[in-house]
Amino acid sequence: METMAAAVFDGKLRYVQDYPVPVLKPGWARIKIKLASICKTDMEIMKGYMGFKGALGHEFVGVVEECADSQWIGKRVVGEINAACGHCDWCARDLGRHCPNRTTLGIVNHDGCMAEYCQLPVVNLLAVPEVIPDERAVLTEPLSAAREILEQLPVRGAERIIVLGDGRLGLFCAWVLSTVVDDVTVVGHHAEKLEVAKWRNIKTALSEKDIQPGADIVVEATGSEAGVVTAMSLCRPRGTIVLKSTVAISGDVNLAPIVINEQTILGSRCGRFADGLTIMRDFSDMPLDRLITARYPLDKVQEAFVRARQSDALKVLLDVNP
Repeated sequence: METMAAAVFDGKLRYVQDYPVPVLKPGWARIKIKLASICKTDMEIMKGYMGFKGALGHEFVGVVEECADSQWIGKRVVGEINAACGHCDWCARDLGRHCPNRTTLGIVNHDGCMAEYCQLPVVNLLAVPEVIPDERAVLTEPLSAAREILEQLPVRGAERIIVLGDGRLGLFCAWVLSTVVDDVTVVGHHAEKLEVAKWRNIKTALSEKDIQPGADIVVEATGSEAGVVTAMSLCRPRGTIVLKSTVAISGDVNLAPIVINEQTILGSRCGRFADGLTIMRDFSDMPLDRLITARYPLDKVQEAFVRARQSDALKVLLDVNP
């Protein structure tokens, strides 16, 4: 059995050098990982989220090393993280990311990319344009998740938008929205992160108390129950609240304002990687490099996670096969 180095979670985070190399499935590709990125979901998994055990990680850029379709071999790629069954009604509608039988890279029944190798269906792969360096390509997954808002919600350009949250997700959402809307404000509690957010015409505020209510669209990306309450108060009647955080809302939250003000709640999760790569290519000045807080070799993964949990951290990268 071939083995490889990997960052494994089995109740605790460990760096191992004897993890099994994935056995290639028909129609799949084996990818040699160059860079991986630590996500909030990875940290939640270590608290028990989804009950996942195995090689962590779902944000990567790598090179196809083995694949039945020879045209892919040697190509630098990123990959959609949901491996769908390809046979159900959702898959027939090109919505495999909602397939009830899917596995999810590094999250659900599928070893992830914080390892020397991972594997994905060939249909999940996207070649990375030469103009996009590895340090940007590795951010395709979260950027695509932010870009999903524009697929779900018709935006004309004249809207006033508020993004709640100055973490990674909030910044991605603000940058994507600012490519089509002039009036975007990020509300957060960290002056240094709000400074990172500034690009194009984006405005910032350290408190929602400094923001005039009545926004057409409010994006909730705080990861907190309080953020949902704030979103309701800042959104205009018949406006839209986009929920990007997977935060559980308790029965103590009064949802009556949603009914009274006839507000629309839109859940928004994964996005199409093709859209993420396109916006990355078309807006090459998008300051994605500002998000890179630190880089560590894979064998220092425990130190990398400590750094990623610190309040000033945005994105921490792992050099897997430099």
